[in-house]
Amino acid sequence: MVDMADMAEVCEGGCGCGAVRYRVASPPLIVHACHCRLCQRQTGSTNALNALIEADRVTVTQGAVEALTLPTPSGKGQRITRCPDCRIALWSNYLINGLGESLLFLRVGTLDNPDLMPPDVHIHTASKVPWYVIPEGHRAVPVFYDRATTLSRESQDRLAALTEKHRAGTT
Repeated sequence: MVDMADMAEVCEGGCGCGAVRYRVASPPLIVHACHCRLCQRQTGSTNALNALIEADRVTVTQGAVEALTLPTPSGKGQRITRCPDCRIALWSNYLINGLGESLLFLRVGTLDNPDLMPPDVHIHTASKVPWYVIPEGHRAVPVFYDRATTLSRESQDRLAALTEKHRAGTT
């Protein structure tokens, strides 16, 4: 898990052309490298590296973003937020998770210093490309992880609070 002390005072990122900038106010709940075929196709890479974080902890500090919804196997869709100029994906929301837009899947590669958020777990490794080698000792699961045993206690508490806010309609 990422410690905010490791992130210094400010963690920032942005798109490829510099039109959009954002600031992250806390460490993420968890960072995962997703090796599913959908992430492979959407990123044009072997996996997507996503930092799950509450939406109110990410602030756009420059420019404007746009969102579009792409289909997912669940049928619910994934809303991807991009720079309207260079089209770089900054984060997404999986509409199946019940938290709507209140939980972001921040694209770690858009951080100014992506070294700050290495993956805590590799997911959907059953569909990873065979030549991608997960480093020895890294947590990896064939599909998805058990939140109770994978998320830290603090992250579980934050996720529970976010879920409660969403149910109460205050997110």
